[in-house]
Amino acid sequence: MSSVAAPTREAGLVSVVRTRVKLVVFAGLTLLAAAAGLPGRVVVALGVISLSIPLAVAVAGGRRLARELLFPVRRPEPGSGLGHSPEQGERFVT
Repeated sequence: MSSVAAPTREAGLVSVVRTRVKLVVFAGLTLLAAAAGLPGRVVVALGVISLSIPLAVAVAGGRRLARELLFPVRRPEPGSGLGHSPEQGERFVT
């Protein structure tokens, strides 16, 4: 029997949005380092970090979380219904 309490799923993970921002930053730094002509080991190190972020997300949260990281779901805006005004909406609810 273990005396160490396992962390809950919510407490142990960083948000997908923050992780996506870090992935974009490291990918951008990799491209910038390659374009600036920095030494190859720097470019490779940044590239490895960029590739390891989705891998770490997949290990921590599974395929669904990795897919959410790489392909964000665009949710409709609250006011993006059919484009009816409240007055028109009242007419349709008869």
